[in-house]
Amino acid sequence: MYKLEKNSLKKIIKSIRPIHYLALAIISLVISLFALRANNEHMLTLRNAVYNADQQNGNVTLALQNLQSYVTHNMNTNLNSGNGSVYPPIQLKYTYQRLLASESNAVAASNTSLYTQAEYYCQAQIPTGFSGRYRVPCIEQYIESHDTTLPSIPTSLYEFDFISPTWSPDLAGLSLLLSLVSFIAFILSIVIEQLYRLLVPR
Repeated sequence: MYKLEKNSLKKIIKSIRPIHYLALAIISLVISLFALRANNEHMLTLRNAVYNADQQNGNVTLALQNLQSYVTHNMNTNLNSGNGSVYPPIQLKYTYQRLLASESNAVAASNTSLYTQAEYYCQAQIPTGFSGRYRVPCIEQYIESHDTTLPSIPTSLYEFDFISPTWSPDLAGLSLLLSLVSFIAFILSIVIEQLYRLLVPR
């Protein structure tokens, strides 16, 4: 039984011609190209979901996590902004505006508090004065010495860049690998066939 199965396997292998390997390589390559395109299109869909969430003040974190997970696990999902671009691929304009507004409000509240503190300080330093006339320079000096400026917003809060792998074990990657192996088998089968004809004369 084992010998019969072995002979059958040999017959199947012998029946496979180099052209079969080449056909498999071409079919696998075509499948890989379509899969690579599908990967890129799905990445664009997820990127648009991030932009929509950013604009509508939705769940930006979840949208970013979905995009990052897909880009880092699938081929042909690069987020390049273009050759020579110095800007990160993902820039959340509306997130930046909300962060800036929040920081501006915090600084405004801090400045109001600072002005109140300056008034109390200068009132204690200069208790007399016509309508607070002599306190104005004191207040200005106090504010200047305790000036608060708008803090810079870390770019990591609104700029993102995810890198896709060179190869991934998805449909695109596996079909590309099968195409490469089939093409190598095609070359080897031709070489073996030619050697067999040279070494084993008819």
